[in-house]
Amino acid sequence: MKNQASISPLLVGEGLPDFKKITFQEVESSIPILLDQLNNDFSLLEADLENKLKAKQILKWDQVLKPLNKIEERLRWSWGTVSHLNGVSNTSELRKAYASQQSQIVRFSNRLGQSTTLFKSLSTISKKSKDTLDKTQLRILDSQLLSMKTRGVGLEEEEQKEFNKNSERLAELSTLFSNNLLDATNQWKILLTNREEVEGLPKRNLIAMSQAARESSSSDLRDEGEGTPEDGPWLLGLDIPTYIPFMTYANNRSLRETLYKAFVSRASSGTLSNEEVINEILLLKKEQARLLGFDNWAQVSLSNKMAKDVQKVEKLLEELREAAIISATKELERLQDFAKKNTGNNNLKLTQWDISYWEEKFRESLFHLNQESLREWFPLPQVLSGLFKVCERLFDITINPSNKKYPVWHEDVQLFDVHDNDGSHIASFYLDPYSRPSTKRGGAWMDECLTKTTKDNGDIVLPVAYLICNQTPPTADTPSLMSFEEVKTLFHEFGHGLQHMLTTVEHPQAAGINNIEWDAVELPSQFMENWCLDKQTMKDIAKHWITKESLPDGDFLKLLQNQKFNSGLSTLRQIHFALTDLKLHSIWDKEIGLSPDELRRNIAKYTCVMTPIPEDKFLCSFSHIFAGGYSAGYYSYKWAEVLSADAFSSFEEAGLENEEKVKEIGSHFRKTILSLGGSRDPSEIYELFRGRQATTEALIRHSGLKHRSS
Repeated sequence: MKNQASISPLLVGEGLPDFKKITFQEVESSIPILLDQLNNDFSLLEADLENKLKAKQILKWDQVLKPLNKIEERLRWSWGTVSHLNGVSNTSELRKAYASQQSQIVRFSNRLGQSTTLFKSLSTISKKSKDTLDKTQLRILDSQLLSMKTRGVGLEEEEQKEFNKNSERLAELSTLFSNNLLDATNQWKILLTNREEVEGLPKRNLIAMSQAARESSSSDLRDEGEGTPEDGPWLLGLDIPTYIPFMTYANNRSLRETLYKAFVSRASSGTLSNEEVINEILLLKKEQARLLGFDNWAQVSLSNKMAKDVQKVEKLLEELREAAIISATKELERLQDFAKKNTGNNNLKLTQWDISYWEEKFRESLFHLNQESLREWFPLPQVLSGLFKVCERLFDITINPSNKKYPVWHEDVQLFDVHDNDGSHIASFYLDPYSRPSTKRGGAWMDECLTKTTKDNGDIVLPVAYLICNQTPPTADTPSLMSFEEVKTLFHEFGHGLQHMLTTVEHPQAAGINNIEWDAVELPSQFMENWCLDKQTMKDIAKHWITKESLPDGDFLKLLQNQKFNSGLSTLRQIHFALTDLKLHSIWDKEIGLSPDELRRNIAKYTCVMTPIPEDKFLCSFSHIFAGGYSAGYYSYKWAEVLSADAFSSFEEAGLENEEKVKEIGSHFRKTILSLGGSRDPSEIYELFRGRQATTEALIRHSGLKHRSS
């Protein structure tokens, strides 16, 4: 290869990307060059395979899958880097450059997925070389063939043209949905100037909101002067680090109502409305399913998932709904009574903008637990230290900040190295922990930077993960003090990272999280959440940022009790999302006479204990299913939660204080769930770990719910 310094940073195709050199101009100039190269490489591969097929040669794995993976990996490396930067360093210029190249990316991806020569070659290997392949290779082949079928390889010419046109449009719509939501979230702001408007908010939030007011680029906000956290002004916005504390702690009910209505109606009106985007996405996906020979998109989605069909998903969700609905009804009644008693208003009727506020008050009353005050025991450096210790305890690995020079996309980003028990370097990960509302999309996620691969010369490319969170940034005089929910989020994303980093699969197509069914991929992440409330782990992650004292046992007990607090309501919320997603992608059509929103409201009648308000246009911000790959797959969270609770119960059965057993089962978990990744069917891997298939019992028990028959 030429000197990498002379190569465009997007065309290097290996190693850690030089993020800061990847400008929007680079995207516009380099991605077309990359696609030309890849199209040429694929044409050469097709020609070679066509000749071999005509000569009736017996095709080998290395003649097809190896060169194909090189092509796919170059695309993943380059476009994956652009997509990553679009999520964490978003600018209007980068967004435009990203959108301008997206259709060509989809076009090339469709070319790979619809190559009849490639399909014939893979089919030939599957039929004639089965005896020479290992289990992982056979599974990769089956997955590739199924993927190509659902990408239209078998379609006639005109149908394939239509399918490809739809695919490109769906990619555009997904980006449009995401951009509309980001812009709508960022545009809504209110400047608060009266102290009574922020009464009840923790000091930490007053500091952040005051700083946001000072930094606002809007002249009418700047005219208010420098301001202070004590006297304001304070900027109220819809970003999560502002929204959640305000809904939880602000005494001003009227402002909570205003904020709530703005939040649930994001991207539902004006030029940023996602309503028509949703309609078009759903109709196009239904049409794609029809072209492929399926009745609906849910069938397409589930064809390559662990659940396999809609009925199995509905059965699991109904088991959980039945366990949650009675509890949720009682929980709401109990909360209503508490609010009436504490306001002296017997006519008070709770609304959606009251729930978080009164839940926090009730939680404090029941457990004397103030979640905001607990932040002082969860400074990010300490939480990371404790997270790394539990990984050492369970999986016999050590994690330390990298001492090498490495590229980053923001000054807050850090690279960590993972070492095995023999001291060998086996993986690394980037951590980008803090919220940056103007340039970084909300939520938390893990993604691949580098995938484990063996190069032609025998060198091994170690896996590198991106771990992205959106927690409260540090201030001038305090570290990032995490809520317990933020702690759980970090553990969750790290679980994904572990599966990516601890893989032992030799074939990159099934290494890490690759080739894992979507509804099984959340197993390690949700499994790791359980360890936040393990007593030993809590001692390691929870130390006061000033005094260094451990979290008192009493507060630990309160956190344990809190996990079951109003769990009926929280379980129903997830079931509502999952069923809405499933029904939109299985039964919705213009012909049924209901809009997507109306269908969602019908589902709410048996999955919610409070009727959604008219302003609630939740679907317009449901980016998981309209911009995040979870279409007809949102149920995966609950499906995997069943698996993770059942997996964690194996440690509970052995005794969480039995260190020898914990290490033994942890090692077994690493060697099965984490190591084998996409090399086997997830049901087979789970049975290797647990000795049986999972049941809903552990999750229902952990949630403090009961089977209806109990």
